[in-house]
Amino acid sequence: MSSCHKAILTFALLAIAGVALGQSVRYPGIGRAATDKEVKAWDIDVRPDFKGLPPGSGSVAKGQDVWEAKCAQCHGIFGESNEVFSPLVGGTTTQDIKNGRVANLSRTDYPGRTTLMKVPTLSTLWDYINRAMPWTQPKTLTTEEVYAVTAFMLNLGNIVPDNFVLSDRNIAQVQQRMPNRNGMTTQHALWPGKEFGGAVKPDTANTLCMKDCATEPRLASLLPDYARNAHGNLAEQNRSVGPQRGADTSRPESKAGAPVSSPPAASPSPVPSSDHKAAVALLGKYSCTACHGIDKKIVGPGFLDIAKKQAGKVDYLAERIRKGGVGVWGAIPMPAQTLPEADARTIAVWISKGAGQ
Repeated sequence: MSSCHKAILTFALLAIAGVALGQSVRYPGIGRAATDKEVKAWDIDVRPDFKGLPPGSGSVAKGQDVWEAKCAQCHGIFGESNEVFSPLVGGTTTQDIKNGRVANLSRTDYPGRTTLMKVPTLSTLWDYINRAMPWTQPKTLTTEEVYAVTAFMLNLGNIVPDNFVLSDRNIAQVQQRMPNRNGMTTQHALWPGKEFGGAVKPDTANTLCMKDCATEPRLASLLPDYARNAHGNLAEQNRSVGPQRGADTSRPESKAGAPVSSPPAASPSPVPSSDHKAAVALLGKYSCTACHGIDKKIVGPGFLDIAKKQAGKVDYLAERIRKGGVGVWGAIPMPAQTLPEADARTIAVWISKGAGQ
């Protein structure tokens, strides 16, 4: 090998090593590169062109069984329930399936908007069910169950027949029957929009500030302290899950630069017992806190309220946790939970003794 070729090869190897070194020490001492297996586990999104859709299939009949076992308690037997979430099915017609545009979306007198009325892409429906359902146990449905549940929803909307089997091979053809497949638009305008007689113009007409730009925001309006809590404490009116927490409106808003008085020091809390820690850990493990707060109702009652009503009833509570039920705390049913009997009893004992209080 000539000296020129050796020099070029050496330079190339050094360049590759430099790139690899730069990538490995980008954040020294923090983390590591994800493995291909780890990336694959997270890379589960399904795109509108169905790229990312796993191979598989599921029938309408299978979907009905899965629906009644895992979905109906929140969405109703026919996807019509408005108890916990907005209805999924309804408001679409045979003509909508032909046109690809749901006519009821343009009616001001129509009472609501269901999922099948709004969603234009079937991939969105499949992807969301796969990632987020059931609400209390996301990502627990098998690929066959996701196909089947999706097929059952489409059947409820008269998009596919009773004997249909949805699969990765025919899903693109089913997309051509989605009632609102032509409902997407980039012609966004201020509400109410052109379909309701509104002006057709962009939502905003901002231009980039290129000179003499303001460096400090100017306060244009404010809420007086006496009106801050007019509708009650917002922090207590928001669910404890999700990004929205709500401001504590029972206290004055702190002003920039002004000292904020510290709340009175609370008396030292007792150190939680091992039984309390074990029960709280199980609540998180089985997503119990998605529906029940400790001291407040979310979908179901708070644990403190249950503890007051069912004090000492360990066997009863353990059975309710595992088998579910309806009617004691209202019309919204609690689904059966697939957790070991020992774990259910640990939670039941904790509740029966006052839920940590």
